Amino acid sequence: MGPRAPHRAYGLERTCLAMNTVPPVPLHAASGFFRVVQRILGALNCIPYWPIALSARVFPAAVFWQSGQTKVAGWHLKPSAIALFQNDYQLPLIDPTVAAYVSAFNEHLFPILLVLGLATRFAALALLLMTAVIEIFVYPGAWPTHGVWATCFLLLLARGPGALSLDHLIARRFALAS
Repeated sequence: MGPRAPHRAYGLERTCLAMNTVPPVPLHAASGFFRVVQRILGALNCIPYWPIALSARVFPAAVFWQSGQTKVAGWHLKPSAIALFQNDYQLPLIDPTVAAYVSAFNEHLFPILLVLGLATRFAALALLLMTAVIEIFVYPGAWPTHGVWATCFLLLLARGPGALSLDHLIARRFALAS
């Protein structure tokens, strides 16, 4: 298959290889039930990574994009966004006006990058840090929601954007591991 062969193992071939790493069911426990469970687990191991990564990119991106849209009117920051940072959020060590502008910018730029799958790990890290700030300083009681976002971002940081992304196309073009 040549020197680039490891880069061709995407989707079904790559994930189905994981099926072989599942230890077989011992003979004494090889009843019909355990064989069915083993077949189901084998089928689940064949799910390609790209739809999982696409979901981990698109759904949190939509949440941040919608939040960013509430802060702007056209190309301008709404006065209510600044008031929100002055009265409700009250982040330490940063001016509320600066925080409002940075937040609105980040909530538009990084979701676009995530959806395109461009600079995905960088965008995921930025939104993970933003999620941490939101959790710690703004809405500490919303940890279940923020935990789901963080899980998506950690998956993207650890495994990358998947085959349906610009990062993948760029890596393939330049023969880089993504």
